[in-house]
Order: sequence, then C-alpha cells, then structure tokens
Amino acid sequence: MFKRFMPPARVATALAAIIFVAALSACSSKPERPKPAELAPNAALLGVRLAWTARLGEVNFPLQAQVNGTSVTLAGSDGTVAAIDAASGRDLWRGSVGAPIAAGVGSDGQRAAVVTTSNDLVVLSAGRELWRHRMPAQVYTAPLVAGARVFVLAADRSVTAFDGQTGRRLWSQQRPGEPLVLRQAGVLMAVGDTLVAGLAGRLVGMNPVNGSARWDAPIATPRGTNDVERLVDLVSGVSRMGDVVCVRAFQASVGCVNAARGAVLWSKPANGAFGVGGDDARVYGTEADGRVVAFRRDNGERAWSSDRLQYRGLTAPLAVGRSVAIGDSTGFVHLLSREDGTPLNRLTTDGTAVAAQPVLAGGTLLVVTRGGGVFGYVPE
Repeated sequence: MFKRFMPPARVATALAAIIFVAALSACSSKPERPKPAELAPNAALLGVRLAWTARLGEVNFPLQAQVNGTSVTLAGSDGTVAAIDAASGRDLWRGSVGAPIAAGVGSDGQRAAVVTTSNDLVVLSAGRELWRHRMPAQVYTAPLVAGARVFVLAADRSVTAFDGQTGRRLWSQQRPGEPLVLRQAGVLMAVGDTLVAGLAGRLVGMNPVNGSARWDAPIATPRGTNDVERLVDLVSGVSRMGDVVCVRAFQASVGCVNAARGAVLWSKPANGAFGVGGDDARVYGTEADGRVVAFRRDNGERAWSSDRLQYRGLTAPLAVGRSVAIGDSTGFVHLLSREDGTPLNRLTTDGTAVAAQPVLAGGTLLVVTRGGGVFGYVPE
C-alpha cells in the first residue's frame, strides 16, 4: 500500500505542481472579489478581556500553534521559535533556526520541531538546536513530536519518522496520489498508539513503530475533469473527541472517523478550504464563501448555518466555552454562539489577518496574526 520515496524527477514535478496550485489559487478568474459582509455593531453579550500581548516575527506560512498544558509553542517566518506561558504571555524560551520557516510548530513540551523553506527539519529543546535533517521534499504541515519521535508529512505524501533525540531516520513510507497537492498544512496526529495522517482525501492509521498501515478511511474521492478539480487533500484543523476524529477534505467534504477501528462514521459535502473545530455535539466549519456551518457530530446533518461573516477570509473555528471563535482577514476574532451562530462578541487584534486557528491553553484564548502579534484573551 505504501511505497518508497518518489525519484528526484518526480519530486521536482510534484513541487512544481505545488507552486502552480498556489499561484492558481491567488489568481482568481473573477474580475472582482465579492465584498466582505459588513459587520453589525458589536453586541458584547459574552464578557472577554485582553489579558496580554506578545510579539513574534511576521507569519507568512501555514502556522499551527501547539498547546502543551498551559504553554503554547509558536513560530515566525523569520526563523523565531518561542514557547509562551499562556497565563502571562511571557516567554518560557525563545530561539531561532537561522532560516525562514515553512511549517511548524510541533512540540511535546520538551522538544519543538519546524521545517525551513530550505526543507531542513530542525528540532530544538528549550530554544537550543538538537539536530537538523534535510528533507527530500517540501513540507507545509507541522511535524508531530510524540513518543520520543518526530514524524513529518511532506508534500510528496511521504511520512517519515525520526528519533527525537538523535535525529536518526527510523522509517519512511509514501503513498501515490493526485499530481497536485495544496500549499497548506495537512493532518498529522496521534490517536492512542496510532499515527494518523491525511494522505490525499483519506485518513490513514499507521503503526508509529514501522509506518505500516493499520486502516484507511476515505473522506473524499477525487472527482472532476482536471487535476485542480480533483484536489481533495485533508487540511489542518481537526476536531477530536475520544477516538472520533473529524476533518475536512479541501473544497469537498467534512467527515468523521472512528480512529480506533478506522471506520468512517459519516462524510458530508462541504465547500471549505480550512479545517474544523468541534465539541461533543457539533462540528464547526467555515465554507469558501465565509458561511459558518455547524454539523451534528452524530450524523453530519446541518444543525445551523450563518452568513453574517461572508467573504471575510475566515480561519478554522475553535469551540471555546459557549462560543465558537473564528479569526478573519482584517484581524477580528468573532465569537459566535455554539447553539445557533448568533454573535456574542467581537475581539480586536492589530488589524492584520489572523494567521491560524485560535487555540485554548489553560483558560486563555490565544490568537496569532500575520503581523506577528500574539494576543491572550480571558473571560471577564
């Protein structure tokens, strides 16, 4: 089912395809973009205050903030990697990998891992470099640091495992797929003793010891008349409750899988580009046109939909308290009711786009912007 790395010529072809897809998505065929929905006056029905702010370098890559207890590990495009105390906003440590970053951050609280634009996987401990390894293909997904190992999902759809302390390569597996891949973060996580990776439109459970496949769960099947239409890669932003993992396939569907046995529980059509959030009752997502949709977690039926934030460039949602937190391209963070999508509050940052799905660490909601601002909000 898996095979070895593709030959260098195929790697070059795949990387050229990635660049093509990124350029294609940036150049819309429509002469004018739809105007973002105007915002109503802020209702402020939910008490939230800004507790602290911090700074990173600008963030121009698909950042994935990593929460470990009450700390959050972040990175900036300039090579900065920092662990921040979520209660105070103070640095626990800060270091640099000495090169622009393309993917990150993965961390288990002891080691942090990023990948540079030169394809170097760099692993740090308390801000100091432990080792680095040149990857044979570009990487856009944050490495996974777990079980004293570092796992990397590359753009050529290979998954590679390294010893976390020494950097020794332990194994590598690769699966064939569509010729184009997305230049954004994918899915790589641990569920119990299973390594779970998004490979094209499928969620695959792997043995972390040797990379062999345990199960294969299709979320979306490539369809269409050309390679662009057939893109159904799974994208970062995952909702996990126990053994059930819910994910999005790019502009194709949202689905949930029981990761203990690899069974697809449901998959529903959905036209979004970023991942999902969720709670025990619903899975939340943002569609390509900015509609916010809540799916029932048990069967995938739509619980509610809101068009109040259409065309505002939304992030993946985060379920927090009685709200769903969503960032937008103008730096606002919208708090919507979990029950029906009603606006509860609107938070301001630095006016630049929110760079990643918000995260919750301890009791603090953390938001990172493209301008490098880090904002910590707490309930009033």
